[in-house]
Amino acid sequence: MPITDQARERLVADAQAIIARYPVPRSALLPMLHLVQSEEGYVSPDGIAFCAQMLDLTTAEVAAVATFYTQYKRHPNGTYTVGVCTNTLCAIMGGDEIFTALEEHLGIGHDETTADGAITLEKVECNAACDYAPVMMVNWEFFDNQTPGTAREVVDRLRSGEAVAPTRGASKVCSFKEVSRVLAGFDDGRADEGVGAGTASARGTALARQKGWTAPAAGSGTTPSSDGKEG
Repeated sequence: MPITDQARERLVADAQAIIARYPVPRSALLPMLHLVQSEEGYVSPDGIAFCAQMLDLTTAEVAAVATFYTQYKRHPNGTYTVGVCTNTLCAIMGGDEIFTALEEHLGIGHDETTADGAITLEKVECNAACDYAPVMMVNWEFFDNQTPGTAREVVDRLRSGEAVAPTRGASKVCSFKEVSRVLAGFDDGRADEGVGAGTASARGTALARQKGWTAPAAGSGTTPSSDGKEG
């Protein structure tokens, strides 16, 4: 669907705000792609043309970037992107089993969307949350220590329209369009909500404080040994 005149007016104003952050306009391309995605739910040909026009780039240059990064969707995305980590640790802890369970439960495969437009299912690479494996993300909010049963429950609640809270982070999961706007650099006022680093993530810091371990001074050429002494 072409970008409407009303939508274009909004996009131009927001794009100008994004471009003003950078000394070189083309540096604004990544957030600009998130911006058009926040309007249409994916990066459409019209969205690519809009970015090219605003940044004085060719559509080929914009498309090359949009097709490189997996966060930019080239076809309509669901309201919620459910990404199951199937990298090594999550996979052996149950990530593969979770993904298979969701495929069967939702009737879709990787990068496919349910008929109601609610859920897009993805296999994703490491979510940098190995201490909570297996991990699932919904619009890049963490759902830790998942099982096939809890994963099915999460997607069912999302499809029913319930407000669903992630394990860590914001107090509820927002829509794909909303999070795309945040990734474009527009504050939604929710950065300080919820739990940040959980107990498992902070365990190393707590242990270091308990045992009095400190890092060597920069440039000292020494490394701390297992008993906390430098060697």
